[in-house]
Amino acid sequence: MKAKERENLRNHSTAELRAELTQTREKLFRLKFKHGVAPAKNPLELRNLRRHAARIETFINEQKAAPAPQAVAGAPARVRSNAKSKAAQPGGAAAPLKS
Repeated sequence: MKAKERENLRNHSTAELRAELTQTREKLFRLKFKHGVAPAKNPLELRNLRRHAARIETFINEQKAAPAPQAVAGAPARVRSNAKSKAAQPGGAAAPLKS
């Protein structure tokens, strides 16, 4: 896969990547099935499709791991408390509330 093609994939949205991943996996499934019945004309295509699917999954995971956009200035930040989860752990005590 050429660098331009990779960069093009990297710029796709997550939904577009998921759609392409589905198509690639389906194509790989059909090719594997055909290859099991009769030898494929180009068995290296199996490997290329498998690697292409892995690349797409990597780009999807990179987008998931990317930091979320910064909150709008002046908007209150959302705060979550872990006091409930700490108290639910065996042998764990909730931190005392500060007033």
